[in-house]
Amino acid sequence: MKLAEALQERADLNRKIDQLQDRLRTNALVQEGENPPEDPSELLEELNGALDRLEVLMARINLTNSQVKQNESGKTLTELIAARDALKLRVASYRELVSAASQTASRATRSEIRILSAIDVRAVQRQLDALSRELRQTDNLIQEMNWTTELI
Repeated sequence: MKLAEALQERADLNRKIDQLQDRLRTNALVQEGENPPEDPSELLEELNGALDRLEVLMARINLTNSQVKQNESGKTLTELIAARDALKLRVASYRELVSAASQTASRATRSEIRILSAIDVRAVQRQLDALSRELRQTDNLIQEMNWTTELI
């Protein structure tokens, strides 16, 4: 099984677990003399099976991520994922800064206070573009590794 397939299965299991939890809540209480639409004990058994599978899958994914290295940089998938996550936060911060610094305040009269940008928006936008490109490249590298790496 490829790592990407395991990641997809993990996502499916997480959705299934959420749905089972909702169904358990729905069927936990019934009016006296009535039966729940679904048997809570069967749902609980299904939930436990999904959680057991998720635990195994997560351990294998984490083990694979920590051991598989990218050829050129020598970084593990775990390191690349951490770099991607940090880049996402950096890009969001720069994007917010550019947006805030690009706001213009119009003046009705010359005596009103002028509002000016405290940063060079053009330079920060160039940095943002470079960071966005690096984020895309890092994400593409991770995706490529996910589809070419066998799950440990």
